[in-house]
Amino acid sequence: MKSYRKELWFNTSGRMEFINITPQVEGCVRESGIREGLCLVNAMHITASVFINDDESGLHQDYKDWLERLAPHDPTTFYRHNRTGEDNGDAHLKRQVMGREVVVAVTGGKLDFGPWEQIFYGEFDGRRKKRVLVKIIGE
Repeated sequence: MKSYRKELWFNTSGRMEFINITPQVEGCVRESGIREGLCLVNAMHITASVFINDDESGLHQDYKDWLERLAPHDPTTFYRHNRTGEDNGDAHLKRQVMGREVVVAVTGGKLDFGPWEQIFYGEFDGRRKKRVLVKIIGE
């Protein structure tokens, strides 16, 4: 069995952003040379997420609106976590809802997606450098 590991790095300009990272992950699958296996993609920051869904701007705005209603950024005094001097208590909760990682089958050297599926990096406490781990195992 072969193993492949790569880090993808991102700088986001906004506090909350969704970035389609499918092309970068597909590039990792090609680089790995693995034809049959599994591809793990996970956020390496506690205030970020990796998830699979449709690449549709209305849906992404719905996610942002929904997450902000679930865990609004303001007032920052609402979160006990922010008493530590942080202002990202909401981002931790948003990440918990959206998830840390995805696993996608690799079949015939390609990500084995259902219709419309794409991989996204979700940022909830942006404006600084963040990373995603891609780990692929298989033959």
